[in-house]
Amino acid sequence: MSPKELLYIEDALGHSQFLMTQCRTAADQLSDPALRSQAQQLANTNQKLFNQFLNLM
Repeated sequence: MSPKELLYIEDALGHSQFLMTQCRTAADQLSDPALRSQAQQLANTNQKLFNQFLNLM
């Protein structure tokens, strides 16, 4: 894997981690069960993406 590709994966990891954190924070603060569930699902999706990018390394 080239250094440029590694930088891309590192950047993607950072973005996925940021989105995961934001979704979890939102889920903790939301009182509406439907919105909380949606935010948790988004956090879980970003966790899966993070793991997939991590496995590329």
